Amino acid sequence: MGYKVVVAGATGNVGREMLNILAEREFPVDEIAALASRKSLGTEVSFGDKTIKTRDLDTFDFTGWDIALFAVGSEATKAYAPKAAAAGCVVIDNSSLYRYDPEIPLIVPEVNADAIHGYAKRNIIANPNCSTAQMVVALKPLHDRARIKRVVVSTYQSVSGAGKEGMDELWEQTKAVYNPVQEVPPKKFSKQIAFNVIPHIDVFLDSGETKEEWKMVAETKKILDPSIKVTATCVRVPVFVGHSEAINIETEEFLDWQEAQDILREAPGIMLVDKREAGGYVTPIECVGEFATYVSRVRQDSTIENGLNLWCVSDNLRKGAALNAVQIAELLGSRVLKKG
Repeated sequence: MGYKVVVAGATGNVGREMLNILAEREFPVDEIAALASRKSLGTEVSFGDKTIKTRDLDTFDFTGWDIALFAVGSEATKAYAPKAAAAGCVVIDNSSLYRYDPEIPLIVPEVNADAIHGYAKRNIIANPNCSTAQMVVALKPLHDRARIKRVVVSTYQSVSGAGKEGMDELWEQTKAVYNPVQEVPPKKFSKQIAFNVIPHIDVFLDSGETKEEWKMVAETKKILDPSIKVTATCVRVPVFVGHSEAINIETEEFLDWQEAQDILREAPGIMLVDKREAGGYVTPIECVGEFATYVSRVRQDSTIENGLNLWCVSDNLRKGAALNAVQIAELLGSRVLKKG
């Protein structure tokens, strides 16, 4: 016996990936429902070798359904997730709405799987921000060995993190540079994204950091360890899919780069690709469509006593969103619901 699974926001980038990954990983699905807003009602989406029509999120009855994967943004989640949870359906939410609620677990299965049992308080589990998810997967095994004190991270985040509109804007602006028939002014982003980088993701806070940078700090503390100090600079780059991060780590105990490589090579969810030669590292192009979080460029930081640098790349629509949500569903199934 398998699960009755709902994917809310099934026509968006992340929702479509959720359906793909449920099928790819052969999650034990007895019945699947793809939900969307009224304007997308009836749109056909793929689930494995099947094509299913979307149903109306507004009128859907969650009674009798086991798990709902939400990829609809915070406003819609606020309206519909409590209804699903009250009907006995466990919600795994990809928006930022519940991430910082102390009653709701924020989970990356390779890092804090034991937090899964906290779902019962509200019947809701939060999925972390895309840039946080891949980073904590890389940090966890190093933290277990040498206790991380401080992290300095700079991100290079693809436009798919801003949804279909972000991808369309990069595409249209790039075409306009080569064929300048008409200007394509920035709409989704604050400045031109084609052939440019923008050090601004989400809104600015009074502190001078952006909300995206604040999210990385707050979520790392909640998922991994509240004592870790984190500072982030988040940058949007003209790449369609795949987030990259340059991560500087300071540990309490000394950890040499070769031992760090050995640890990362054996760590769950990590693929170490680190040859000290041209092309001996992973870039966003290679990570698209993959499940792994890739780590390269592991080296000592000689400016501090116990320091390491590394390069971390992952498909933000997968580990950064849809894959992590499905992994949470798998964890929920194996440890709590125990069907299938």
